[in-house]
Amino acid sequence: MTLTPVPITADLVRGALELERTERGLQPHRLPARARAQCADPQLAMAESQPSGVRLALRTAATALELDVLVTRREYAGAPLRPDGRFDLVADGRLVASTSATGGETWLIDMTTGAVDLRPGPVGTLRFDGLSAGEKDLELWLPHDEGVVLVGLRADAPVGPLPDRGRRTWVHHGSSISHGSAATHPTGTWPAVAAGLAGVELVNLGFAGSALLDPFTARTVRDTPADLISVKIGINLVNVDLMRLRAFGPAVHGFLDTIREGHPTTPLLVVSPILCPVQERTPGPSAPDFSHLAEGRLRFVALGDPAETAMGKLTLEVIREELARIVAERAADDPHLAYLDGRRLYGEADHAELPLPDDLHPDAATHRLIGERFAALAFEGPFAVE
Repeated sequence: MTLTPVPITADLVRGALELERTERGLQPHRLPARARAQCADPQLAMAESQPSGVRLALRTAATALELDVLVTRREYAGAPLRPDGRFDLVADGRLVASTSATGGETWLIDMTTGAVDLRPGPVGTLRFDGLSAGEKDLELWLPHDEGVVLVGLRADAPVGPLPDRGRRTWVHHGSSISHGSAATHPTGTWPAVAAGLAGVELVNLGFAGSALLDPFTARTVRDTPADLISVKIGINLVNVDLMRLRAFGPAVHGFLDTIREGHPTTPLLVVSPILCPVQERTPGPSAPDFSHLAEGRLRFVALGDPAETAMGKLTLEVIREELARIVAERAADDPHLAYLDGRRLYGEADHAELPLPDDLHPDAATHRLIGERFAALAFEGPFAVE
């Protein structure tokens, strides 16, 4: 079977805001260069370069495809090995294949000292064959939790970009949970589940550890074409103990004001954190707890003192109350603004049945549950077609 090289151009890629041409290939980014230049945080750099929600979107009669990629994985000293990221191939709306890349480079990270070491590795090749004959729509979803450089694409038939299907574009910003932490597949993150159920085009700006009300993120949302926008605010602010209540309210207003500069009437949904018992009434910062590593588990604990909320430290309960108040006040002049309490996506009863494995992130089943509930609450509510 002869496969012909296919140039990887921007019109074949969805969900990325920029493709950077490097010596190794094309690096998808979920923040543009101007935003990246305004923050030297390595956590953000890692998060935005992991292509959660990014996919190759193709129309082709090909029955075989090959994709050369260089993935970047993470290993944490003393922690259980992370499973390799998955590449999910969806044909005409149906998941038909899922695989991992061989080779790749690895960052070795010591969370106790902050030391990092890069171990290089080779480019790997993914092959998808036995695809159905005839024209079809293919979406190859890149791993949500690994860096990916696109090196080369080949097919046994001509390949073109997936045409506009008349779907609305949903831009979502959030934390590691929105990014997809602990989901097992890129199509299994809760935003991907919700987008699939609602039939919308997803741009996922969920950044692990980095939903911190950064002005450059607000400007990115402002400047990104969108028919629907949601912002999930709170958990990372508590995790890193970034600000006090006095700063939080004005920062939220500023974030929303910036988004409204580019999207004055776009439906905008503010979502508060899902239930997270360790941070409900206890301020941050949070930190990894290594005492359960013998059981193959890494857990997180909150290090703050509940009494510190009197001095303005943030907890999830404080954040939900403040977000509800801010949205209610702004909605008097902004009829396209709405609020969703994150506990309606995952609350007390859900925690009893599906506890957070590391006390911070939902597992794969819970991602699906959250995605299904968001699809019902948002896309049948403030995001409903008028």
